[in-house]
Amino acid sequence: MFYREAGDFKLSYVEDSQTFPIRFDRYRYFAVLAVAYGVIPFFVNDYWANAILLPFLIYAIAAIGLNILVGYCGQVSLGTGGFMAVGAYACYKLMTAFPDVSMFIHVLLAGGITALICVLFGLPSLRIKGFYLAVATLAAQFFLVWLFNRVPWFYNYSASGQINAPEREVFGIIVTGPNAPAWATYMFCLIFVTFCAVVARNLTRGTQGRTWMAIRDMDIAAEIIGVSPLKAKMTAFAVSGFFVGISGALFFSVYLGAVEVGEAFGINKSFLVLFMVIIGGLGSIFGSFAGAAFLVLLPVVLKVVGVDMLGWPTDIVAHFQLVIVGALIVTFLILEPHGLAQLWRVAKEKLRLWPFPH
Repeated sequence: MFYREAGDFKLSYVEDSQTFPIRFDRYRYFAVLAVAYGVIPFFVNDYWANAILLPFLIYAIAAIGLNILVGYCGQVSLGTGGFMAVGAYACYKLMTAFPDVSMFIHVLLAGGITALICVLFGLPSLRIKGFYLAVATLAAQFFLVWLFNRVPWFYNYSASGQINAPEREVFGIIVTGPNAPAWATYMFCLIFVTFCAVVARNLTRGTQGRTWMAIRDMDIAAEIIGVSPLKAKMTAFAVSGFFVGISGALFFSVYLGAVEVGEAFGINKSFLVLFMVIIGGLGSIFGSFAGAAFLVLLPVVLKVVGVDMLGWPTDIVAHFQLVIVGALIVTFLILEPHGLAQLWRVAKEKLRLWPFPH
């Protein structure tokens, strides 16, 4: 009754291979985009933008990038925070060196630079995998944070050692700096989220996505049937780095405005994005959004319920948040490895036959 596919047939391969082949899904995503672009900008304020919307959009891009690498290609990475730092510092250097270039170009170039660095650190994946690859990417995390801390050129020889985003405009509207309106920063990030989600959706459903999944499921068998491990793994690292670099650039320039690399892009950031992927669902673009939404909303909900309504101390609520996240990760890994995305698929299966028994 609520979710039906009956009568939704295709007349050509083009219709069958479109991004959302089921009509109901297509209309639902169009409705979400209509609300995101046509309704929210008129009602968003500074609190909603800084507490919920901007972190959700930026972390969703990072989760999509990591999900492509871990969920689709099976290459474990613990260096997401370091690669986000590459995107942030690349964007900062571009903003200060080329002040007249559009912010869109700066963010995209920062993503491209991060993709190159990510490919460089992904080369060990051709020889090692699993736990050893995780350790290699973890080393990249610590090396990149050390590099940005120790080389003054990256922060333009600032005495404080931090980088500050200069004020920049897009089509005459301020999108970075303390004077940027909430709706402008939200729309700027939303455009990049839409772009990254569409690109990731099409890549994962096409030939490239199938090669990634072949390497993930059994790399030796994939190589026997003609899949190049070098090409598959390096493209996965490149695409993942591109998305993670974009998220790092937006995290610095639009959301925080001022960054000290050890605090903003430490190892905790890598684990946070990884937890988003695990809770949301490995190998799912929707799961990346679900995991980002859950971990962004959880501290806000706990603060409202625990601190504001029940009067609990702030530190107790913070520890309670860690307990919830840890319990959910263990639960999902044991009971439902595909996370919230799989729960949504099961719900759709139930809705197909409701009110009849499954």
